Amino acid sequence: MKQDLQELLARLGENGDLVVREFRLRGTHPAAMVFFSSLVNLEQVREHVLKPLIAPYPVQPELPGDSGSIIHYLWSTVVEVTQGTACADLAELPPAAVKGELILLIDGVPEALRMEMRQIEMRGVEQPQTEQVIRGPREGYVEKLENNLSLLRYRLQSTDLRIETSPLGTRTQSRVALCYIDGIADSSLVAEAMRRISLIHTDGILDAGYIEQFIEDQPLSPFPQVQSTERPDKTAAALLEGRVAVLVDGSPFALIVPALFNQFFQTVDDYTERFIMGSLIRMIRLIALAFSLFFPALYVSVISFNPELLPTDFAVAISGGRAGVPFPAVLEVLIMEVSMEVLREATIRLPQMIGGALSIVGVLVIGQAAVGAGLASPITVVIVALTTIGSFATPAYNAAIALRMLRFPLIILAGMFGLYGVMIGTILILNHLLYLESFGVPYMTPYIPGNWRDLRDTLVRAPLWWMRRRPSFLHPRDPDRLSAGVPSRKVDGILRQGDGTDD
Repeated sequence: MKQDLQELLARLGENGDLVVREFRLRGTHPAAMVFFSSLVNLEQVREHVLKPLIAPYPVQPELPGDSGSIIHYLWSTVVEVTQGTACADLAELPPAAVKGELILLIDGVPEALRMEMRQIEMRGVEQPQTEQVIRGPREGYVEKLENNLSLLRYRLQSTDLRIETSPLGTRTQSRVALCYIDGIADSSLVAEAMRRISLIHTDGILDAGYIEQFIEDQPLSPFPQVQSTERPDKTAAALLEGRVAVLVDGSPFALIVPALFNQFFQTVDDYTERFIMGSLIRMIRLIALAFSLFFPALYVSVISFNPELLPTDFAVAISGGRAGVPFPAVLEVLIMEVSMEVLREATIRLPQMIGGALSIVGVLVIGQAAVGAGLASPITVVIVALTTIGSFATPAYNAAIALRMLRFPLIILAGMFGLYGVMIGTILILNHLLYLESFGVPYMTPYIPGNWRDLRDTLVRAPLWWMRRRPSFLHPRDPDRLSAGVPSRKVDGILRQGDGTDD
C-alpha cells in the first residue's frame, strides 16, 4: 500500500486541498483515504465512510480473511455511499480523485475502492436572465449538469428520453450530455451529432459555446446555426419535435440542433398564449426584425438619393432639421449607430445598477446634446432609436447581433448606391441564408423549400390542435403529435374526433 500511495501522491502533485488520511481498518489492516477537500463534503466522508471503517469488531462484522474479497465486503456491508467501484489499475486513480472521488487503499489488497463523493456548491434554480417570459415556467438551467438533467427529466418523464454522457477536453474532462427522445429523433441526426462531438479535440471545454463553434456548419456566417437556451421547457419542446440537445457540465445553456432561421424569433410566450395573440406578437416581432435591419439603410438612401419619395412637407421638415449638420446622411447615421453600439456594450458590461443609469444618460443626455451640437439631426436620432428598439425585440441574443452587424454594410451600400444598394445588400443576405444549412437541413426551411404543413408554425402560430404532425424536415420516426382518435380540435363548441391525418 505504501508504494501505491506514494505513486498516487506523486501523480497528483502537491496541492493544498489534497487530503491523505491514514488509519487502521478495524484496528488491524493499515489503510489510507485520498481525496480533495474542495470537491467532497467532509461531513459525509466522516459519517458515512471513515466512522464505519474504523469501528472495531463487534460493532461491525469481522473482516473476511481473504484479502481479495475485502473490497467487496466493505462496499456491500460497511460504507454508506451510493456510487463506487473497485479499481486495480493505479493509472485510473488520479483522474478519479480530481473528479471528486474518494480513493481507499488497503494494505495487502490489490484493488482500490473508488467512491463518488463529489459535492460542489451551486446557485439555485432561477428565472433565466436572457429568456424571460410573461406566461410560462420560471426555472432555468444552472451550471451543474446533474441539476440540468433533472430539470429536463422533470419535463420529460418518459422512458424514451436518452442521455448519453462523455468527457470532452483533454485537461478539463468536461462531461457533455447528448439528449434525444428514442422513437422520435431521426437516428441519422443523432449519429451526426455524436460524430461532430467526437471529432472535437481540444484541451478545454468551459462552456456550451465552445462546442457550438466546433459543430456548426458554417463558422464564418454571422447567423447562428445552433440554438442556445437557458430554458428546460424550451429544450423539452425541441426534443419532442425530434431535435437533439447538448448540455455541458458547468454551463447554464443547452444547445439545440438543427437550428433554423425562424426558431430565433420564437418564444415560449408564443405557445403559452392563445394562438391569435401568439401569432400577432410573433408578427410584431418579425416587423421589428425588418425594422432593425433595413430602416437606417432606407433612411440614408431616401435622404441621399430619392427625397422625392417623401411627402413634400415631411421632406422640408427633414431638410430643416439637417440644416446645421455638417456630415452627409450616411456618415451621420454611422456615427450614431456606432455610438449606440458602444453605449449598448458598455451597459451590458457594467454592473446592473450602474448600467441602467448609464443607458439613461446615454440615450437622453448624449442624444439631446448631439442634436444641440449639430452632430446629428433630430430625425436621425429618432431613426437610430427606433432601430435599436427593434433589435431589442429579437428574442435570441446571437441572432440580434447578426442583424446589428449586417446593418452597417447595408447603410454603406445605401450611402453609395441608394435604393439599388439596399436591394443588392438584401439579395446578398437572402442568397447567403439560402446557402446555409444546419445539420443537413436548409436554414430557411420551411419557407424554402416550401411545405404548407410546416408553415403553420412560422409567421403565424397555428392552434395547437391544428398542428397534428411534427416538423417533417426533421424526419421524426414518430410523425404524429396528436394520437389518432383522440379529440383534437374544437369547432362550434363541439370536440371532434381526430382522424389521424392533417387538415
